[in-house]
Amino acid sequence: MREAPQRIGRLALVGLGLIGSSIARAARQYGLAETIVAIDRDPAVLERVRALGLADHATDDPAEGAAGADLVILCVPVGAVGPVAAALAGALRPGAILSDVGSVKGAVVAAVTPHLPEGVAFVPAHPVAGTEQSGPDAGFATLFQGRWCILTPPEGTDPAAVARVRAFWEGMGSVVETMSAAHHDLVLAITSHVPHLIAYNIVGTAADLETVTQSEVIKFSAGGFRDFTRIAASDPTMWRDVFLTNKEAVLEMLGRFNEDLAALARAIRWDDGDALHALFTRTRAIRRGIVAMGQETAEPDFGRRKG
Repeated sequence: MREAPQRIGRLALVGLGLIGSSIARAARQYGLAETIVAIDRDPAVLERVRALGLADHATDDPAEGAAGADLVILCVPVGAVGPVAAALAGALRPGAILSDVGSVKGAVVAAVTPHLPEGVAFVPAHPVAGTEQSGPDAGFATLFQGRWCILTPPEGTDPAAVARVRAFWEGMGSVVETMSAAHHDLVLAITSHVPHLIAYNIVGTAADLETVTQSEVIKFSAGGFRDFTRIAASDPTMWRDVFLTNKEAVLEMLGRFNEDLAALARAIRWDDGDALHALFTRTRAIRRGIVAMGQETAEPDFGRRKG
C-alpha cells in the first residue's frame, strides 16, 4: 500500500468553485492539511464557505490568505492566474509551493513565473475531473478519485516540491502523470478543449433552430444532444479563458477535425458504407478502452452522481 502523504501544514485555496471546494472537502476528509484557508473575492462565496465549514479561515485578501501557507493552489480561471499570482506572491514564504488547477498549462506557466519570489516552487497541476456544476456547493470530496491529475513542472523545479504536490493529489485519489506544459496543451486540446467547442457550437445551433423554426428541436432531443448540453453547461468564464490561452493547439486540432469531418461528409455523400462502418467500429473501441481504464462508466449518467 502507498504510504500516507505528509500533511500540509497550511493549505490556501484561491477560488472556491467546484474544484477549489472539492479540494477543501477532500483535504479535510482525508486528513491532508492541518489548516485550510479559503480565498475568494466574492462575498457570497465566502459566506457559503463559512456556512459549509469548508475552511478554517476565509478571506477576500489573497496576500493575507497566502501568508504562512505551505501550499497555495490557484483555483481560478486561467485568464486570472497572472493577476492573482502577482497579488499574493509577496506574501509567500521561502519554501512554499504554488500550484494551480488550470486546464491550460503553457499560458499559466508564462503568466505565473515572473511573479515567483526566490525560494518558492511553482508546480502546475491539472486535475482532469469535473462536472458542469459550479460554486462552493457543487464540490464533493470524491471528485478526484481514480481521475488523472497531470503535473507540468517547469525545467529546474525542485524535485521535492513536485513530489509533495504529487503526494497531495494521490492522497485525494488521483492518478498522477507528469509531462511538459506544451505536450499537455496539445493532448488536452483534442481530448477536452475541442470537444467542448463542438458541444457549445452544436447546442448553439440547436437553440437557433428552435428560435427560427419553432420545431421543438430541444423538446424532442435524443440522448446524444442531451450529453452535449451537459458539456455545454460548463462554466463560461473558465472555457472562454481556455480557448483564448490555448488557441494555437486548439486551432491545430480543430483543423485536423475539420479535415476528418470533410472526409466523413464525402463518405455519406457517396454512400461509402464501408468507410462509415470502419470509422464507427474504431471509435466504439476507443470508448470501450476509456471505460476499461476506469476513466468513465458505461452508465447513462456517466457515473457523476454524488450519492
